[in-house]
Amino acid sequence: MATLKELTNVQDRITGGHRMCAGCGAPMVVKWVLKAVKEEDKVVVSNATGCLEVSLGVYPYSAWKDSYIHTAFECASATASGVEAAYKALKARGKVEDNYKFITFGGDGGTYDIGFQSLSGAMERGHDMLYVCYDNGAYMNTGIQRSSATPKGADTTTSPQGKKSLGKEQNRKDLTQIMVGHHLPYVAQTVPVIPGTKYMMDLYNKSNKAINEVKGAKFINVLTPCPRGWRCDTATELDLIKLAVETCWWPLYEVVDGQYKLTYKPKEKLPVEEWLKPQGRFRHLFKSEEGKAIIAEIQAEVDKRWKQLLFLCGETE
Repeated sequence: MATLKELTNVQDRITGGHRMCAGCGAPMVVKWVLKAVKEEDKVVVSNATGCLEVSLGVYPYSAWKDSYIHTAFECASATASGVEAAYKALKARGKVEDNYKFITFGGDGGTYDIGFQSLSGAMERGHDMLYVCYDNGAYMNTGIQRSSATPKGADTTTSPQGKKSLGKEQNRKDLTQIMVGHHLPYVAQTVPVIPGTKYMMDLYNKSNKAINEVKGAKFINVLTPCPRGWRCDTATELDLIKLAVETCWWPLYEVVDGQYKLTYKPKEKLPVEEWLKPQGRFRHLFKSEEGKAIIAEIQAEVDKRWKQLLFLCGETE
């Protein structure tokens, strides 16, 4: 198994100097997913409209070192599946000699919502591709509008908190579980590389497995910090990711051929308010009894989903 020191010497497949916001988690995710690709392999990246697209591929420049295709929100998966099918046909005819990997990146807006239909279709058809969602919990690129990945109670521009509202009213969609329902050979949920944690290499290890060991359609969901949308300090944003894991708001697990496995289990599950409180988008919940009731509802939902996951993984509290 590769170490962090060894992997820092692996040449990045995206360049520095791109135009993502300072502290954005999306380039962190892309960097470590692509580090899992073998040096001798080539990659075709399909990218849904979003922060990555508008910042890493501003014409006539590109931060991508591999072949890159940007398509509209709703069809990144369809594009990747078409390229993968063409590659297999050309490979069978001897017209392509190089080995290619097919990876699609999309934010939660382009994955949970607008791009869900083509994602579901590509996964159901079993194309040999990996879809990676960098889930930052809203349509951050276009002004921080709520998505179906937005947590309950979050203040966004389309679920604003105020006198008549306490933020988003609904619980977030569990897309990882929906992907499991597609009966894929590999599905995983993870976080960016965070030095000093027991799950520091979780993203890389899961990407390596999906890219190099498993054939067919794969899906990885990555909780990705957005300082602007979460209203947090870039210097401490990864602390929020750790709190998401330690409160079990974002459990780390994988599902291989239908078999669930926890890849990290906190020794002591922290209350979810420790994850909510440092984020400006939830600040209003701590200012009233009505808001505190919403926090209790969020905690109950986290507890319920965690208990269900433990059961699926053959674990106990």
